[in-house]
Amino acid sequence: MLKEISLRLTPEIAYEPERLADNVAHELKVDRRRIVRLDMLRRSIDARQRQVYVNLTLRVHIDAVDNSVVDFVRPVYGDVSAAPQVVIVGAGPAGLFAALRLIECGLRPLVLERGKDVDSRRRDLAKISRDQVIDPESHYCFGEGGAGAYSDGKLYTRSKKRGPVDKVLQTFVAHGAKPEILADAHPHIGTDCLPSVIKAMRETIIASGGRVMFGTKVTSLKLRDRHVQGVVTADGSEYDGPVILATGHSARDVYRMLDTLGATMTPKGIAVGVRLEHPQKVIDRIQYHSRAGRGKYLPAAEYSMLTRVGDRAVYSFCMCPGGFIIPAASDAGQLVVNGMSPSNRGTQWANSGMVVEILPEDLPQYDEYGQLKMMHFQQDVERRFFEAANGTQHAPAQRMTDFVNSRLSQSLPRSSYAPGVFSARIDRLLPDFIATRLQEGFREFGRKSRGFLCDEAILVGDETRTSAPVQITRDRESLSHVDFAGLYPCGEGAGYAGGIVSAAIDGIRCADAVADYLNISNQQP
Repeated sequence: MLKEISLRLTPEIAYEPERLADNVAHELKVDRRRIVRLDMLRRSIDARQRQVYVNLTLRVHIDAVDNSVVDFVRPVYGDVSAAPQVVIVGAGPAGLFAALRLIECGLRPLVLERGKDVDSRRRDLAKISRDQVIDPESHYCFGEGGAGAYSDGKLYTRSKKRGPVDKVLQTFVAHGAKPEILADAHPHIGTDCLPSVIKAMRETIIASGGRVMFGTKVTSLKLRDRHVQGVVTADGSEYDGPVILATGHSARDVYRMLDTLGATMTPKGIAVGVRLEHPQKVIDRIQYHSRAGRGKYLPAAEYSMLTRVGDRAVYSFCMCPGGFIIPAASDAGQLVVNGMSPSNRGTQWANSGMVVEILPEDLPQYDEYGQLKMMHFQQDVERRFFEAANGTQHAPAQRMTDFVNSRLSQSLPRSSYAPGVFSARIDRLLPDFIATRLQEGFREFGRKSRGFLCDEAILVGDETRTSAPVQITRDRESLSHVDFAGLYPCGEGAGYAGGIVSAAIDGIRCADAVADYLNISNQQP
């Protein structure tokens, strides 16, 4: 017999299996011995009041396990080795999910990734911290899995009305992610676990007759009468088929290539600021309303901050509890930071992007760069921080209280940022209209959340890669580029997503659009 039950419990009960089962038995008024299994369907933490509760929805198996219950149907991928080819540029979440969906549609994906496979990337990432060396084709942004592979693995999204979130999560589980991501309100794979999931997805693509090629940089499109016929790579090779362009938000050479070809793009609002790092215990005490912090049962606490200063949003972005700050530059002459968390979220630090909204109309001095004005602004900020670091990946840092009060920090607390930090006036390195808004935003956050604005927290700069600086314009219905038929701008780099899940959803949508396009093309005389 099966029953479904929703409960609101203290952490001491919710996270202890025996006590949880006892509570379920009491609520259902059945003998505890009759409960043979509990399936977690939904789990979220409510920390709005002093007493923290865990909200659970459970499926209860009474007397015997009901094996007829299936949480999800594993996708079936057929043999597409003889099917029409579709070129996918980029092996991030948008590209990988587009490839898997193409196989489901009976099409053969060819994934071209400029970077390295997910394992080979590790050595290049280590060089950034150890030797201050950035391989322009292999770093935290480029390579198999994209920027998300080694920069967190958070799966929380607000895109539920825009596409099949459950399908994305189930696909991750089918390729090795823990089933808990299907239940948790804020699912998270972790940067230590995600690489193995990504490799399993690649193996599925190859086993089904698709191809995945690394170290293959696309430099141009094959065009005929404004129709995209395929791509050209750096070594002069050509690959034919409709093109899903899923290159991520740091492939600036792709934006320049499209601009040269006359492809319509729109400068898009971005957000720029810093990484703010607290001791995790400080955030735990604040969010769980307890001097003892999170205690034995609760996970590392998260936060979300939002206010408006001077008609522009100031907000937290990509919050990483129990995480690290990482160097995220994609080429020489840049200094950029980002954040990540391992699956256990077990470090002593919590970090988050703290950024200010910037719209194209805020930067008239960059109008000469046309469609790419926001990209050039990003580059200028990154170059300024790089020069302040004397051409290294050591990052400027400033205590939060000193930043708010516009003064140099005489000392800095320990930071998770492996290349190292040094004391600098971030309030002067950032453009003034960003720094002053951040200062006021921090004051507001300190008033709303007592203890958040503190001397133990430091700013590490700069954070500029929150989203793509352009939107590559596509037709609303067909999803094809408005100028070039057969070109499908996709995911975060095209300006249509903001994170792993929304990028994956857009990859699925673009794959469906390509399938429709090929079907129509094949029916034409």
